[in-house]
Amino acid sequence: MSKVVVMECDKAVKQSVTQALKLIQIDDLNTREKPVVVKVGVFNPKAEICTTVSLVDAIINAFDRTPKIFLAESDSYNGEALKRLQIWNKVFNARVIPFSLSTDKNIREVKIAGEKIPFSHTLFKPNVFISTHVPRRYENAGIKDLMNMGSILKNLLGLIPDIKKDRFHEKLATALLDIYEAIGGIDLAVLDGTYTFLGVNKKRNRIRTNVFLVGRDAISVEAVGAYLVGFEPMEMPVIQEAINRGLGEGDINKIEVLGSSVENLRQKIIQSFREMFPKKIQRMRG
Repeated sequence: MSKVVVMECDKAVKQSVTQALKLIQIDDLNTREKPVVVKVGVFNPKAEICTTVSLVDAIINAFDRTPKIFLAESDSYNGEALKRLQIWNKVFNARVIPFSLSTDKNIREVKIAGEKIPFSHTLFKPNVFISTHVPRRYENAGIKDLMNMGSILKNLLGLIPDIKKDRFHEKLATALLDIYEAIGGIDLAVLDGTYTFLGVNKKRNRIRTNVFLVGRDAISVEAVGAYLVGFEPMEMPVIQEAINRGLGEGDINKIEVLGSSVENLRQKIIQSFREMFPKKIQRMRG
């Protein structure tokens, strides 16, 4: 049974992350033989819709045996990868290195949604791949939102090195899961719910939620994260397709959730959105 740890945390982030990782066991990932690639996910740095420095630092601290940790991103319409990665410059050192997926010359071609795409060598095994992003709620929760929403899995779109990633939006579920399979999966998924965001607005519509999710089944982490913000994961095309491909578990009833009560947190988050953004939320179940 897939496990997802849901932990409330407003202080002592490193200790909380260490505790959570003990519950899902990462000893086989944290070794001297395997470099770690952390896909942090930042589209527009000014919006600050990305994993906090403190949680990225906690992930780095947990992987204390690995020889190199690459914080990876690709170029986008909002700028070059290395410039956008400066959000996390406080954690950079000789072991923790910002890495541009768009300028790597050591590449391997993979087929994504019918296209041949050159992927950086850092994305392939035996490297350990971590995807970390933030929970997001979209305003109307209509079919278009369900097609395009996501955090842990949608973060994979940033592995494509060129800036014209939006060409995959009409076939997003296929593209994301082709990427997932091409790199051999996500070894660890970390959803940083220090804040939960409403959409992708630059005004940073957000509520403070002080929670994080972690698990080795990225599909399950995505599903629990979506459930927390009011979605029904089994209605999401990317979850449906992931289950069809046998890549993970997306049914909340079949996921073992450890730590805090998902139902209580879901109600708190939904209520907070309704109170803070009553005109923006047209339909929110829960």
